[in-house]
This record gives sequence, C-alpha cells and structure tokens, in this order.
Amino acid sequence: MQNLGHTRSSYQRDHLLLTPDTFIRAPLPGMKNATAIVHVGPAAGAAFTQYTVELKPQGSFQLGDHQTFLYVLDGAVTALGKALTAGQYAYLPPGAQEIIAAEQFGRVAVIEKPFDGFESTAPAAFTGDERGTEPKPLLGDDALAVRALIPDNPAFDFAVNTLTFQPGASLPMVELHIMEHGLLMLEGEGIYRLNEHWYPVTAGDFIYMAPYCPQWFCALGKKPAKYILYKDWNRHPFSS
Repeated sequence: MQNLGHTRSSYQRDHLLLTPDTFIRAPLPGMKNATAIVHVGPAAGAAFTQYTVELKPQGSFQLGDHQTFLYVLDGAVTALGKALTAGQYAYLPPGAQEIIAAEQFGRVAVIEKPFDGFESTAPAAFTGDERGTEPKPLLGDDALAVRALIPDNPAFDFAVNTLTFQPGASLPMVELHIMEHGLLMLEGEGIYRLNEHWYPVTAGDFIYMAPYCPQWFCALGKKPAKYILYKDWNRHPFSS
C-alpha cells in the first residue's frame, strides 16, 4: 500500500537507492516460472548489470553472453550441476549459457559484466560457500569482517565481498574512488552516506554507487548489518 507518495528510494547523479516498496518485477528473456527485479544496468550509467531473480517451483532462467556471479539469497537452485543453498555462490565465464533452475523455490542475486580480458583468458567456472570463507578484519577492525568471494587472481576483473558490521561499527573513512559498486543489504540496518545525502538503509535495499561517489556506512540497531558488494577491479583505467 502506498504511503502518500513517500519512499526512501532515491535516484541521484552519482548514486541510486532502491527500496523494496519500489521494486518492479518482470520476466527477462528465457525465464520460466521466474521473474526479475533489475536493480541497475547500463541505462543508469553502470558498466555492469545487477538483478534479483525469484524462482517458483520448477522455475529456471538462462544466463547470457557475459560473465556472471550468482549468490543464493533464499531457497535452493542448481548451477554447474550442484545444488546451491543460501550463502552459496557460483562464477560462470562468458558464454557459459548455463541454465539456473529451482525444484521448489529460490531467490538469487545475479551480477553480469562484460569480461575485460587485458591479456588474460576468462577464469574457469567455480562454486563456493560463504560460510567456508575466512573473515578478515577491515584495516585491523575486528568489528568489521570482510569475506572475499572471488579469488585474489588478476584474471578476475571484478570483486565480490560480503561485509559484516557489528552494531556501531563503521567504515574507517569516507571512500571516494574510481570503482563503481553494486550493494545489496542482506541483514540489519544502518546509515549510508552517498555524496551529500544520508540514507537509513535496511535488509532488502539495493544501492548503486557510480565512480567517485563519496560513500560511508555505519551499522545501527542491536543486530549486525551485512551486505554483499560488487566492484570492478584489477584493471587499468585505459584497459577497456
């Protein structure tokens, strides 16, 4: 139900906040018993596309020509011949044409990006489990744990991490850099500074940050806050 035209969603020159009350669902080509919420893509100036797929029983969708990262949010899906459940993920190289399917239901975060080879061939497909990924403190702060889901290998032209903030923990500085971000809030709540705007955010929200958007986050409430974060990585600005 609408709240007299009010929403926390905001579209600015260098960032985008999308909250679930404004999500629009529509199937993408090749989807069966599934629908997508497209969060960001080239239409907003992003060099990647990020969306969430919701699959009903016997639902499926086929990946396109670009390299793809999948992170299971709820339920279970099959990818690369394996059953993946919440917190598990997969990387697929360009042209994989993989079909992602759910016997019962599944909800999956999907990131697609054209591959920037830069004298490298595309990495091989793999699957992983966030729970088996060692958390590392950010700049020595034990209240902020980072889990890297993409191997530290220059063949990869992007990174995907989860960041978990204990209540009251924050990024150690306001960041301002050339990388762009796609961020999906997974748990908890907090305050995100994007340029000169300060937004309350909570689980389910999506944020896009364009290059050079000033950014900072602090976790609020009594429970940890957690998000999954994409960024372009490992390439010289002239490489593409």
